[in-house]
Amino acid sequence: MYSKRELQLLVISDVHLGTYGCHAKELLHYLKTVNPQTLVLNGDIIDMWNFSKNYFPSSHMDVMRHVMKMASKGTHVYYITGNHDEMLRKYTDLQLGNLEIVDKLLLDLDGKKAWIFHGDVFDATTKGYAKFLAKLGGKGYDLLILINRFVNWCLNLFGKDKMSISKKVKDGVKKAVAFVSDFETTAAELAIEKKYDYVVCGHIHMPQIKEVKTEEGSVMYLNSGDWVENLTALEYNNGKWEIFNYDKNYLDLIYPKDNFEQEDIVSKILAS
Repeated sequence: MYSKRELQLLVISDVHLGTYGCHAKELLHYLKTVNPQTLVLNGDIIDMWNFSKNYFPSSHMDVMRHVMKMASKGTHVYYITGNHDEMLRKYTDLQLGNLEIVDKLLLDLDGKKAWIFHGDVFDATTKGYAKFLAKLGGKGYDLLILINRFVNWCLNLFGKDKMSISKKVKDGVKKAVAFVSDFETTAAELAIEKKYDYVVCGHIHMPQIKEVKTEEGSVMYLNSGDWVENLTALEYNNGKWEIFNYDKNYLDLIYPKDNFEQEDIVSKILAS
């Protein structure tokens, strides 16, 4: 039996379960290789804006089941609500065993304060009439993901590298309006004002670890990215943060699929 990597803290955001763009199988593959003491689901885990009863594959449900399994085995799971799963905000501060639903989180990490929240509070497009337009745009984004998959299928057929059309479109727009830079600066300045050491966000789907300095002080800004385009997470151990980038070939080599199947069989036998 393989040995899972032990982590003090794992932060994942913007999974968007229930949408065509979600890489649920890859996320489940990754989650089965780690054993975090604390797991923070930092918003937009279930995409309730674009939720449809006609599309929620078993692989998406398997992710939810595995998270609950982790909680039952001792991992403390915090579900921080985002804009796409804002309906859960009416259950803020609900605790079920090792699972808690919160709007934001302040953790002590080896004597340093980590302020964790989704980040949609900084985004005007998630409010009022703009919110309606954002939801409408979400439908178009889902369609773009489907088109992108067809394009990548064709590229693979001719031995060409895959490409992300949606990421290129989004990056181009964000560069034009400097949205990402403004987001990071705002989050960092607030964290410095509050005397926090780390500020951890999601929302903008841009994995990042960087120190931000102002006249008032400095803070480490971190973003966990997403599981739609970047397939990234934040891992913390012994005072050190790292961005995990999903690499199927690497995980297959270290954690063979057969081990996962054996583990699932044993779990089912013990549960029966």
